[in-house]
Amino acid sequence: MAGFAGFGWKLHGDGRSPAPGAVVKPDERLSWGRTVGLGAQHVVAMFGATFVAPVLMGLDPNLAVMVSGVATVFFLLVTGGRIPSYLGSSLSFVGVAAVIKTQGGDAATLTGALLVVGAALAACGAAVQALGARVIHAILPPVVTGAVVMLIGFNLAPVAAGTYWPQDQWTALLVMAFTGFALVALRGFWSRIAIFLGLVFGYGISWVFDRAFGQIHSANGAGQVVDHWRLDLSGVSKADWIGLPTLHAPSFSASAVLVALPVVVALIAENAGHVKAVGEMTGDRLDDRMGVAIMADGAATVMSTAVGGPATTTYAENIGVMAATRVYSTAAYWCAAGFAILFGLCPKFGAVIAAIPGGVLGGITVVLYGMIGLLGAQIWVNNRVDLSNPLHLVPVAAGVIVGIGNVTLKFTDDFELSGIALGTVIVLTGYHALRVLAPAHMKQQAETPLLDGGTTDYDDRPTTHH
Repeated sequence: MAGFAGFGWKLHGDGRSPAPGAVVKPDERLSWGRTVGLGAQHVVAMFGATFVAPVLMGLDPNLAVMVSGVATVFFLLVTGGRIPSYLGSSLSFVGVAAVIKTQGGDAATLTGALLVVGAALAACGAAVQALGARVIHAILPPVVTGAVVMLIGFNLAPVAAGTYWPQDQWTALLVMAFTGFALVALRGFWSRIAIFLGLVFGYGISWVFDRAFGQIHSANGAGQVVDHWRLDLSGVSKADWIGLPTLHAPSFSASAVLVALPVVVALIAENAGHVKAVGEMTGDRLDDRMGVAIMADGAATVMSTAVGGPATTTYAENIGVMAATRVYSTAAYWCAAGFAILFGLCPKFGAVIAAIPGGVLGGITVVLYGMIGLLGAQIWVNNRVDLSNPLHLVPVAAGVIVGIGNVTLKFTDDFELSGIALGTVIVLTGYHALRVLAPAHMKQQAETPLLDGGTTDYDDRPTTHH
């Protein structure tokens, strides 16, 4: 492999494309022209989710895109260039943001909670590196991680149904249909940026509807039912071409931290699944770097949230791009990170993102949130989890309903657990407590020995997993 931080890439073959049956390894590269082009392709692949996440959470999308570039550089340095990955904005915290907002928290409260989660994730990575990857399976078996990922996704249903969809139901319906078409009917790279294409389509439809039907009478972004344009680009003309994104310091609230902490479970499963997928595709066993990768992601989240950005996570979309091109060169990720940092320094670009109509987000989120939730079921399927086994069924059934239904358990006037936090506690503690009491035959069900993947076959179908 290349030296520390992965610098000094070797030219692969003639520098034009991988040889038949070969892959461009992380310490190799194609010609610099092609490498820069691949970097741009990685930016497009991560773009949709990386700027949708902060928009849905009330954070600055310009800052999110810029810190995603910084976080990716940091990740490549920490992992020594062995793990090609892009760190974009995590969608796993969208439900957390909605809950914190209903509790009266602001953007600083949210980023404070996410910073604590990042620190916890880094600590978990250190433990995994010290104790070995098998510790993940012991504490977070597939039945638990699948349930937590599922309740995080499905807990978001009221946000899509109550906040975005009512702003423009017909645009939402058309965007939902188009996004579904793009995910299924388009091929290769285009299917991998289906969320982004859905946003572009929604922009266009909203503009056409404004010209054809005039203003719409519905709830606006602030929740007030008024006459308003679907697509309001007034902020774009006022925005500068070049400028720093808005930074803010985090603030810390115990109740907000408790809401956010369960997402650590999903992030560990996600990171581990992605590292295993990359290892399988490059032929470089990376289990010995699993803890370092998780640590790097946690530390990158701390860096991002310390200045007001969202939490970061490894991106399946970019793993998909690598599978399609067979180019795993970390040089392409350095180029992608550079592009992202430049985009983040353009406020006009951020104003275009901030103008995304609510109805468009309605159509996107019903697909996206459902996909996040169903990734939990995919973890169960991939690991052959037997839900007819009461040891699995009981904690999952209770925890998922508590998480999705936003059930609340009040301890004092100032302290309560609800929704995602309470559901995760019930699944995690319920499973391990019942396992102690369960008869031997319930514990004997075969499970994948090392890890819950949570990943699909990246070669022939897209995936959105954040």
